[in-house]
This record gives sequence, structure tokens and C-alpha cells, in this order.
Amino acid sequence: MTTVFTVASVVLGAVVGSFLNACIHRMPRNISLSNPKRSFCPSCNKMIPWYENLPIVSWVALRGKCSTCGAGISPRYVFVEILTAVAFYFIWTRFGSPLAFAYWIFFALLIVATFIDIEHFIIPDEITWGGTAAGVIASLALPSLMGTTSHLMSGLFSLLGAALGFGLLWLVVEGGKLAFGRKKHAFTTAEEFVWKRDGDRADLRLGDESLAWEEIFSRETDVLVLDTEGDSKCGEQTFPQGPLRFTYNRLTVGELSFELDTLDEIRGRVRAVVIPREAMGFGDVKFIACIGAFLGWQAVLFTLFASSIIGCVAGIAGIFIARDKSGARIPFGPFLALGAAIWVFGGNEIMDWYFSQFGAANLLSSIVGFLRNLVAIPYV
Repeated sequence: MTTVFTVASVVLGAVVGSFLNACIHRMPRNISLSNPKRSFCPSCNKMIPWYENLPIVSWVALRGKCSTCGAGISPRYVFVEILTAVAFYFIWTRFGSPLAFAYWIFFALLIVATFIDIEHFIIPDEITWGGTAAGVIASLALPSLMGTTSHLMSGLFSLLGAALGFGLLWLVVEGGKLAFGRKKHAFTTAEEFVWKRDGDRADLRLGDESLAWEEIFSRETDVLVLDTEGDSKCGEQTFPQGPLRFTYNRLTVGELSFELDTLDEIRGRVRAVVIPREAMGFGDVKFIACIGAFLGWQAVLFTLFASSIIGCVAGIAGIFIARDKSGARIPFGPFLALGAAIWVFGGNEIMDWYFSQFGAANLLSSIVGFLRNLVAIPYV
């Protein structure tokens, strides 16, 4: 029976992974998970029959292509199915019933959040707030999730973990905004810029780089400044050389102010740009609350330490990859997810080793170090 349950956990993981792929594709695009009910090809929109939607097997049999239009199917689909199957296997063999059921839900949330954040730099509220609620409910039902036998205490520990995680990263976000809220980039020679509106959407092109307008602004108070060289044109309107100050919905030039909804296109040359930025997305703040709700306050501290270290390594690599690109970003959600996964499978052992080697005297300096690392890594 042990073998049967182990094999069943792998199969279940692959099936769940197939569903997670649907979540990863549909949620950031505001496509309902229930309509259409069946999976479809993103290229030709053909509904995929059940025999072409078998986890892992179908992707391999179809050689990663749609049987109708021949468009390539991203390797991400089979990777997520394999990753989920492997995660479910190790969770079952390590924890067994009933803890495995809670950790399966938790790891499903981690996987969806990771791949959506990598592609879209967002983590949907259904994952963060919904996951936080699921974590509290799971802790109330399974006190052993928080290392206690009391259902009430387990629920309180879960709420404490969520509140601690939310509070710590909220402080990081606000502190990072004060310290790193703007990035200035000066061009060696003036570059052409084009701001163009298309209905409710707009984008800004700076030389060869294009930025979606909604991705530039996170707050109503954010200001984008273009230091222009020569006159800029907006239809029949001419703006003299100098700074153009943009908020999300308004342009200010000297004493003049314009609603962006009344403008279609602005062209000119820019010699420097000041871009607003966040030290961290607010989705990460809500995500660590979800992690705390499932794993408790100790896991929150460990996850923040581990993710900041992993993120710094990735940030250093990103410096060489991004080079002169203005406002290059790396998502922090995947690092939080990885830190949480490490805690589940060995966090207590790692913490015991750390304190046995270095003692509690290093705790304060470690806290200061990880806060400094956190606000420094999202932009390179």
C-alpha cells in the first residue's frame, strides 16, 4: 500500500500541475478558469481533447507542438507538471497524511505565484490573500502544521506568521521607496522618445527600448521625468526644451498641464530620464503573509533571510545581463517561494546549524543585512 500511495502522489502531482498551468496562463490575463472549461491552444484557440491533455505524456507525444496549427507549446507546461509531481512525491514521503494535503496546497500556490511573477511581475490576489486564508484554515484544522496540538493556538500562530511577514515586508517597501524610489539614466547622446496612446493603453519608447505605461507607475504620486533636448511635438503643440513631467494620467510642462487622455502622441529627443520605481512589489508583501499563514513566524524570518541571499546572487548576475538597460527588474516572488520551500524540507536543521556555528550574537547584524539586501535587489 505504501508503494500505491507513493505512485498515486506522483500521478496526482502531475494532474495538479496540468491545472496549475491553466492558472499560470489564465489568471494574469483575466481568463476564467471555468469558462472555457477545457484547455485550449493559445495560438489557434482549438479546444484540446482529453487524449492530448494527458500530463507530461501528451507534451512528449506531440513533441511540444499543437496537433492542429503546429505552434510550439512552451516547455514550461511539461516542466510545471514534472515539478509538481516531484514536489508532491517528496512531500508525501517526508510528511505523509494528513500534513501532506496542506503542504500540497501550499506548494501549488508557490508554483503558480513563481511562474506568474516571472512572466508578468505580479502575484494575483487569489494566490496571496486567498492563500493566506487557506493557510489559516489549514492551521486551524491541522494544529501539527504549527507544531502544536491546540487548534486555537495553531490558528493564532498562523495569524501571527501572516501579520509578521506582511509587516516586515511593508516596512521594506516603504523604506525602499524613500531610499531607491527613483532611477536616473543619462544617455551618452540624445535618444528619440515617443509616447503614444492607444485607447486606454499607452507606451513609451526610449531609443530601442519600449516600456508599457502601466508598468512604469505603481502609485498615484509617482512621477516620470524626461529631460528633453530641443523642442518636443504633440500634434500642433510644441513643447520647448526642458523637463516633461508625467504622472500616470497627466503631463506637466512648466506651468502648463494636460490630461493624457486628450493627447495621442508626443515625440522628441531625450538626454536623461528619471523613472519611478519600487524597492519591491506589494504583491510580495501579501505573498509573504500567505507563507507565514501556512508555515508560522519562524518560517517567515528564515524565508526572508534565505530569499535575500538568493536574490542578491541573482541581482549580481542581473547587473551583467541588464547592463545599460534602464529600470531592469527581477521578480522577488520566486526567491520567496524558494526560501519557503527550503524551510519546509530543512529549515529547522539549517537554523540549528547556523546558531551552533555562529551563535545568537550575529542575529541583529543578520537582520540589518537582510533588510539592506531586500531593498537593493529588485532593480539592477
